[in-house]
Amino acid sequence: MGTARTRRPKDLRAGAFQPAINSFTLHLNAEGKSPKTVRTYAEAAQWFAAEHLRRNTDHTDWDDVTADDVRAWTVWLLNTYSDSYANNQYRALQQFFKWWSTDEELPNPMAKLRPPAVGEKVVPVFTDDELTKLLKHCEGKAFTERRDFAILSLFKATGLRLSELAGITYDSDDPDRSDLDLMRRELLVTGKGNKQRIVRFGHPSARAIDRYIRVRAKHTYASSRHLWLGTNNRPPMTANGIYQMVVRRGEECGVAVHPHKFRHHFSHTWLDKGGAEGDLMELNGWSSPQMLRRYGRSAASTRARRTYDRIMED
Repeated sequence: MGTARTRRPKDLRAGAFQPAINSFTLHLNAEGKSPKTVRTYAEAAQWFAAEHLRRNTDHTDWDDVTADDVRAWTVWLLNTYSDSYANNQYRALQQFFKWWSTDEELPNPMAKLRPPAVGEKVVPVFTDDELTKLLKHCEGKAFTERRDFAILSLFKATGLRLSELAGITYDSDDPDRSDLDLMRRELLVTGKGNKQRIVRFGHPSARAIDRYIRVRAKHTYASSRHLWLGTNNRPPMTANGIYQMVVRRGEECGVAVHPHKFRHHFSHTWLDKGGAEGDLMELNGWSSPQMLRRYGRSAASTRARRTYDRIMED
């Protein structure tokens, strides 16, 4: 298993291999893939071409690529990065070759290969004390405090992806144009592949969002349909801005946190409390049970440790 080192900037100069990647990008856009997916898949092919094909081989065209090239690339990834990152890059590159072999009617060099295995890791979740400390750190009446408290409360209550939370729309004059329904405590969420779903949140989150909306009404960009606005009358927050805020809040109060950890925590808590697996898949927007199995193991481990204490106590 590779080590999780700091990732240096990728060399994406694909040279003679770039035209095919451009065609692949057009294909992905025509399929309606999200901008993030398009970028991930295209960059995986560019990186492979620049870092391996151009540096370590005499290949000048994708026709020259063999299974051994992909194996060598995978070994390098595993020796340089974590196994999960190597697996993600492998699967992204796999999408390129799947398209290329079909479009060019040529053999797929990855057809008989398997992705690198990903070791089982403990799913990181919060303790009750950590969540209490994090939310308490954001308490206050000012715009920034109310906004940050609302964001963190909503992350905790829903386990939304960062992009999903950042994309929430709000229109005070026309509820039909809002993703947010405070009275019903529901959100219309646009997830991966532009798939929409409705998620529920609790009364504490509804109250926190309502308190934020009241101070939001005085903001310079109050008419914006983006729910989350910047501090000091700045434009709406981007997903990256929300990410930085969450990490900064954690650092300020000594809690290790990033947005996706809330998704881990929500899923783990749901299953640990006996929530139905099918309902969790719907709430999280999962089309595959792969993630469900991962969180299911985490929750089962927690239940087993509680049972140990009950049975083995003197």
